[in-house]
Amino acid sequence: MIKSEVFARVKAHLADELRMDPDAIGEQTRLREDLGTDSLDLYTLLQELEDAYGVKVPDAQALKIRTVGEAVDFVVAVAADRTPGA
Repeated sequence: MIKSEVFARVKAHLADELRMDPDAIGEQTRLREDLGTDSLDLYTLLQELEDAYGVKVPDAQALKIRTVGEAVDFVVAVAADRTPGA
């Protein structure tokens, strides 16, 4: 799985959900502080990632995700662990 593809999907989702310019979203962008996401926004993002990439984000892990980059890295790492030969 290519990190840039996951990042593009996350960025597009957040820009659409939050009605903002996707160029304002980077990997270091903080989900709550910078984007003002609430628990429903985070839930829909995680649900989309789970559906799109077949990964499960445990609640304990979801609480640790603070930035866009952390969300992307989590998906890439879990997907790599599930790939044979990874």
